[in-house]
Amino acid sequence: MQEMIDIYDSNKRLTGETIAREGAFLREGQYMLYVLALIEDAQGRFLITQRSLDKHWAAGWWEVTGGGVRAGETSDQAVRREVPEEVGLKVTGEVPAPIYSYENVDLKRGDNYFVDIYHLHLDFDESDVRLLDGEAVDFRLASWEEIVELADQGIFLHYERLCQALEAEGIL
Repeated sequence: MQEMIDIYDSNKRLTGETIAREGAFLREGQYMLYVLALIEDAQGRFLITQRSLDKHWAAGWWEVTGGGVRAGETSDQAVRREVPEEVGLKVTGEVPAPIYSYENVDLKRGDNYFVDIYHLHLDFDESDVRLLDGEAVDFRLASWEEIVELADQGIFLHYERLCQALEAEGIL
């Protein structure tokens, strides 16, 4: 069964249109929505995962948990689904509002999207993490300095956007 996505307009409002995510080519003024979850433990470390080596894009790079928002789903519902799916952690209680959102427009590739970045403080340790097969091959709890090192090596996805999100939150 194909995963369906909602189409948003340039003001991040639902248009009422849904399309299959696979092979989607979004035209001018059409967007899909993604979420990223910056997951922090009680010691101030961030949960990062290493992408599978067979991914067609950024194979083996490090990243934070996230994914596409499905049709009929809200941004916070997608975070509640993605975190347990990808890393096995439960998101209980109220999900805080996104700390940062941004827009990407790539008309040449039909890759237009919004991303909501969440900063979740969860009570967990390494033994609680369960990686989704096919998505990630490894994980670690990293300090921000370790994330900066990975970014400096050119192998950490969304680094600049995460910096912008943490700056917006007043942390960086």
